[in-house]
Amino acid sequence: MQGDADPETCPTANGMPMLGLGTWQNEDPEECAESVRTALETGYRHIDTAQAYDNEEAVGEGIERADVDREDVFLATKVWIDNLAHDDVLETTRESLDRLGVDYVDLLYVHWPARTYDAEETLSAFSELYDEGLIERVGVSNFQPEQLEEAVEICDAPIFANQVELHPLLPQEELREVCDAHDVEVVGYSPLARGQVFDQPEIQEIAAKHDVSEAQISLAWAREKGVTVIPKATGEEHIQDNFESLAVDLDADDVETIDAIEETDRQIDPGFAPWN
Repeated sequence: MQGDADPETCPTANGMPMLGLGTWQNEDPEECAESVRTALETGYRHIDTAQAYDNEEAVGEGIERADVDREDVFLATKVWIDNLAHDDVLETTRESLDRLGVDYVDLLYVHWPARTYDAEETLSAFSELYDEGLIERVGVSNFQPEQLEEAVEICDAPIFANQVELHPLLPQEELREVCDAHDVEVVGYSPLARGQVFDQPEIQEIAAKHDVSEAQISLAWAREKGVTVIPKATGEEHIQDNFESLAVDLDADDVETIDAIEETDRQIDPGFAPWN
């Protein structure tokens, strides 16, 4: 049995805690606020939301309820694809800050390079927000290598992170290499493939070996790859179980076994995605 996770030993990636709470599809205001409060009081220090999740106000309420200082919380949100024109980025980001009840966010993402996204217009607005101190870091999400390289070249502010779907069934090797080459952190959403990893025999065997859950093994594998993960969880049990992944120490054979899984499964695949 692995030891208990200690929030003081949570690894960070350039100041970003490598385990966060995802809030996608957590739309019930009370449930969302309580899940954020529970996560923070469990030891999480990274909360991820988005304009499109329609829960920024509840996320802000959860941060307010928690017995944790705002300055100790790494808070990220994302600008939706309808709001990526220059002036719309500025206006809707300020609205997001109001809903969250904060003066700044630690990381603001372009949610997708789609619809109203224009690299120069959109990223110039992000740079303005960065210069004003309303955002601490600029991020992109769902960017393929070509979009990422363009963003790095165009944006005056440094591109800090690229958030993409990433899990043992979608390891994103090429994209991770490109991010590494440009000093861009990788943040993985849906790191449990919406539960699909639980059915993988290799992960089941490694979980049994370490006497932990399949979820903890998958999250620990991503951390071994240098990937920050933001699993969604609402109930206290799942929030705690995911947090305990910080105490799981995989060996080289474990990682190699997971790397060798041949099945691929992309969970999030909208028509406007850059790979379609």
